Amino acid sequence: MKKYIKLYRDALLKDVIPFWEKYSIDYNSGGYFSCLDRFGNVYDEDKFMWPQARQAWVFSMLYNKVKKKREWLKIAKNGIDFIKNHGMTNDGDFYFSVAKNGVPLIQPYNIFSDCFAAMAFSQYAVASGDESVKQLAVQTYFNILKKQNNPKGAYEKSTGNRSLKSFALPMILSNLVLELEQFLDKDEVEKMIDTSINDIMTIFLDKESGLIYEFVKPDGSLENSFNGRLINPGHGIEAMWFMIDIGVRRNDIDLINKATSTIIRILEYSWDDKYDGIFYFMDAKGKPPQQLEWDQKLWWVHLESLVALSKAYLHTNRKDVWDWFEKVHDYSWKHFSDPKNGEWFGYLNRQGEVLLDMKGGKWKGCFHVPRAMYQCWKTFENI
Repeated sequence: MKKYIKLYRDALLKDVIPFWEKYSIDYNSGGYFSCLDRFGNVYDEDKFMWPQARQAWVFSMLYNKVKKKREWLKIAKNGIDFIKNHGMTNDGDFYFSVAKNGVPLIQPYNIFSDCFAAMAFSQYAVASGDESVKQLAVQTYFNILKKQNNPKGAYEKSTGNRSLKSFALPMILSNLVLELEQFLDKDEVEKMIDTSINDIMTIFLDKESGLIYEFVKPDGSLENSFNGRLINPGHGIEAMWFMIDIGVRRNDIDLINKATSTIIRILEYSWDDKYDGIFYFMDAKGKPPQQLEWDQKLWWVHLESLVALSKAYLHTNRKDVWDWFEKVHDYSWKHFSDPKNGEWFGYLNRQGEVLLDMKGGKWKGCFHVPRAMYQCWKTFENI
């Protein structure tokens, strides 16, 4: 286990974090550049709220949990200030993207910008003791809850004639409530945890197949359509390590075991037996998926699997879990890691070849790689 502790710790502190420290910080205009090529050069200066908030969260988290480095707190503040000054509307919603100098470009159509902002505000409030940021975290959390049944608001494209519930928001709320736990009323925390467990493990987890569906009907039944048959392996597996964390918090062994079995079931279903790696999207009935990128291998899917499997092994000691960890670990480090230039590639084709050699963009930023490195490092210390 010691080799894994060293590998994940050193990757975080000597490779991944130095890459983002060196290339992404914009101290002139504020915030961070996320569009970095394989060498760290900025190839697009627009700033997207997902990566802005996520990176502010990462550096706040490192300050809180790894070391009280002033530079990390300064980097976090650079992002927090930019989000507050340029990322928010007067109503407290969050733009999807802004220009380098903060001029809004894309309206706040996506509730996940709010979710990641709430995470960032909460972690930074702990790090800095800034009461106004703490209040902003709580305000943003409750604003999310107000919008959860109509997250896109005026920007919703659906007519409403085929109403489906999305897995993504219950998944993220199960983690977000723990991020804000110390700032929320105890009853609110427990209520959200109960709701999240029920949504994830009862409504979206299909008893017959053992798979997590990305969309279900309002009554929890399945819909025979593109969206209704959609399986997103990365989402399902990421949610399971959230469930394991909740299971540990509540000393709920049954929840931990159920989450562990679900991780293995999703991996069995989504593993590419021909070229290895985890498929990005799948159809529950084996029909052609609507996503043309369905067979790509993505960094975050594999990283979340490593976190989930390491946590599952810590709490179950199951041999099949360990076998899967080594399988995903070997594939991930062989194909995604870039020891020459730093950080990880994000997008591979089905054969495992680098499809896009950039290190960051609109979706990939300073989040999944460092979070996974930290989680695996600490989990192996516990093991």
